[in-house]
Amino acid sequence: MSLKNFLLLNLLAALWGGSFLFMRVAAPVLGPSLLIELRVLLAGLFLFIYAYAVHQAPNFRKIWPRYILLGAINAGVPFTLIASSELHLSASVSSILNATTPLFAVIIARLWLKEKFTFKKIAGIFLGIAGVSVLVGGFHGNGSSLLILSVLFSLLAALCYGIGGVYAKSHFAGEPALTLGIGQQLGAALVLLPFSLPDSGHLQALASPVLLFSVLALAILCTSIGYLIYFYLIRQVGPTQTLSVTLLVSVYGVIWGALFLREHLSLNTFAGMLIILSSMVLITGIKITAPLNRIMRRAG
Repeated sequence: MSLKNFLLLNLLAALWGGSFLFMRVAAPVLGPSLLIELRVLLAGLFLFIYAYAVHQAPNFRKIWPRYILLGAINAGVPFTLIASSELHLSASVSSILNATTPLFAVIIARLWLKEKFTFKKIAGIFLGIAGVSVLVGGFHGNGSSLLILSVLFSLLAALCYGIGGVYAKSHFAGEPALTLGIGQQLGAALVLLPFSLPDSGHLQALASPVLLFSVLALAILCTSIGYLIYFYLIRQVGPTQTLSVTLLVSVYGVIWGALFLREHLSLNTFAGMLIILSSMVLITGIKITAPLNRIMRRAG
């Protein structure tokens, strides 16, 4: 991975790490479906206006059904699952569970693209499962069944991302990142519309400056700008390497949760995160020190 792509990966991780913070703030007030409808609709419209401003108007007429499917599996469904999980999970734990995305991506790539399993990938899969077990083992007290269900929601979201990344690589080769971003978000908005209408009465809560900022930051920064970077990286380094961004997302998610929400970080949280991130390093084959060494050499 080049230095440029490494830096873009970190920027994307910081933005997506922030998304867990904003969803944790807004989901309990607006409800998961309405929040995500606002997220994808505003993000899609923002990108659509930008595309016209730079004379890159998208054309969805020939493959619009594919964009609806991409929007559902790579945005609408996983976003809603994560927002639902954060009704009972902290932003930190939710972001750590999201780090299992490459685990699902490598399995989907094996089944779909016939990529080979290596010993490291197999070991990483089992290590990732162990990490989730350690993380979940830290939950206790009343309401544990809701916590376990929320964990399952987060893992299902990671599965959706794994499928979505491989699907984008397989069916949208050569499509501009801007067109992909618009198509995915508007496709997701269309899918989620009937589910969000029952919660439309909660829109009055947007009178709160904190809530309004959370929704706009989630839509514009974390989604519009984030997915432009994401689709660019999909084309440059492939789905498995790009989905390794979740290694960094979980770190940023923990930092943002601790700084802004004062979330408690237990020993299980750190142990689970360390095990999961180690498993993802095995699965993706990332050499973490290589990009850092490059930066140090250039700085010197």
